[in-house]
Amino acid sequence: MSGETRFATITRPADATTSPAIGQGSQFVGLYARELLRTFRNPWVLVITIVQPFMWLAFFGNSFAAVPLTELEELLHIQIQSYVQFLLPGVLATSMLTVGMFGSMSTIQDKRFGYMKRILLTPTRRATIYLAKALGSASRGLVQIPVMIAAALVFGVRFNGDPLLWAAWILSLALLGFGFSCMFLAVTASSTDWQTPGVISNFITMPLMFASGALFPSVNFPEWMRVIANWNPVGYTALFGRAVVVQGVAHWNYLGYVAIFAAIMVTIGTFVASRYLKAE
Repeated sequence: MSGETRFATITRPADATTSPAIGQGSQFVGLYARELLRTFRNPWVLVITIVQPFMWLAFFGNSFAAVPLTELEELLHIQIQSYVQFLLPGVLATSMLTVGMFGSMSTIQDKRFGYMKRILLTPTRRATIYLAKALGSASRGLVQIPVMIAAALVFGVRFNGDPLLWAAWILSLALLGFGFSCMFLAVTASSTDWQTPGVISNFITMPLMFASGALFPSVNFPEWMRVIANWNPVGYTALFGRAVVVQGVAHWNYLGYVAIFAAIMVTIGTFVASRYLKAE
């Protein structure tokens, strides 16, 4: 067999070349699978992801255990079984705030250890890397949901709502986590400093958490905090979940607001990452 024949047998035909869209799709799946594997291969990250919101529910949720239910309902402006029932949707919503921080920290780790440089040397687009990171972070946050629901059942919470409403609630949490993951990753796209994600997270998380209605109803807020709450996607996600869990109803406009937030963040983030995501 001649050298030309041997070369022809191992060379990919020109018409078998995959399109850019198909190529980016397969690379996205591979990068997203890597993000999921990194989550489950690191037990400490997984434990912290689960335990942190559980501690909120266990300690903060039971801090009003001695308050008579009638007084608590008057304070919270809703009929509930316990404060844990009121708090559960809010804790899950606020926990989706922090998932983006872990995604941005893993991105900086990839830069520091040279993995990002190797990926950027391939035909993989920056936007593909960015979207895989963001979706991986949001998926990590969803691990908390079954654990928190089981914990709430242990604390005696009885749930309302049909499976469709629960699916919509989980979708709202996924959209919120995806939106904030996109935001965090866009802000830290050009950074290689380990401290940057933590500093940005602390700066963003606290005001959005306390000015959201996730822990207490916004009707009790001063006027300036109500302004923040009126534009806060964390609050709308908490309100949507609370209506499902407590009342068995859905306010679909809240879900629409969270979807708009996620769409805006992914659009801005993809643009920023395409231009400014760098290896070092």
